[in-house]
Amino acid sequence: MKICEIIDAIEQYAPLHLQEPWDNAGLQVGDAGREATGALLCVDVTEAVMAEAVERGVNLVVSHHPLLFRGLKRITGNSSVERIVATALKHDIAVYSAHTNMDSANGGVSWATGRMVGLTRMRTLVPQPAQMMKLSVFVPVASCEAVSEALWSAGAGKIGNYDRCAYMVDGRGTYRPLDGAHPAIGEVGSNHTEGETRIEVVFHSSICARVVQAMLAAHPYEEPAFDLVKLENNAATGLGVIGEIETPMAAADYIAFVKNALAIGAIPYAGDASRTIRRVALCGGAGAEFIGTAIAQGADIYMCGDLKYHDYTTHCDRIVLANIGHYESEQCTKGIFYEIIRKKFPNFATYYADQDKNPISYG
Repeated sequence: MKICEIIDAIEQYAPLHLQEPWDNAGLQVGDAGREATGALLCVDVTEAVMAEAVERGVNLVVSHHPLLFRGLKRITGNSSVERIVATALKHDIAVYSAHTNMDSANGGVSWATGRMVGLTRMRTLVPQPAQMMKLSVFVPVASCEAVSEALWSAGAGKIGNYDRCAYMVDGRGTYRPLDGAHPAIGEVGSNHTEGETRIEVVFHSSICARVVQAMLAAHPYEEPAFDLVKLENNAATGLGVIGEIETPMAAADYIAFVKNALAIGAIPYAGDASRTIRRVALCGGAGAEFIGTAIAQGADIYMCGDLKYHDYTTHCDRIVLANIGHYESEQCTKGIFYEIIRKKFPNFATYYADQDKNPISYG
């Protein structure tokens, strides 16, 4: 298989249009058209991880954090990023990153971490603004399958963990071709009634042009009738999750459970240690800006990776706050990558990077 096939599998799960505007997810280095020899999975691309890729003989490194956030002006070896890029180019190793697109994907980073810390009945904490659209098109019954396949192949009809989604209803369409028309069905100057199927599919607005083009190419009519509608729903994408734990417990006890579940050296927290925890909000990686959202949604505790002193002092009288570490709260990405790749390519050589380590130590 080619590297681009593995990238496509990841982006089916976490499309690039989900990333934040400031982010730089996607292919960082290398040629996606090359045949893939193996993949090494990590949170951060470090020199040690790149050396491991060379040693293992794999030509794809898949990371959560992008190697390149800003453009390089030179590659002289004066920084670790420059040396990593040089090594990747020298050994024909591609580097691909799924960052905030994986954070916002339904079932992404916060969902995986939430399962690790015992959350059930999870929902998105901060849904993305409305970005979905719906296409309704009227198709002759005989062409329904061909048009549907074209829409699905273009990326329409994906809702959460389901694809090839559509609503179809049969009816009758009428029209009269005028002079100059070239009807696929019917005759110029004559009224015509045709059995038609109304097909409705949803998709992200970023692929609207592609979906419409695919529909027009597959549709037999010279002038297809279709509608485009912007939707308010967002297919459950967004940052963070909120859910419940099955057995309520004191905050101090729940934090001890989380510490063990995520293998964290220490968890700084503030708030009432005896407070009963039922509803939990969390965000993988950074997320201090969502403390107010967690409070508004009735969370008893909010956990993320980057809390500051004044975050604690400002809010700890209303909610328990816990810093579960940036790396620790995102270490699950390696498992997400592994499951995506092995599900589609079960015999492909896929490894967790032994050299991928938390840069933060606990004394």
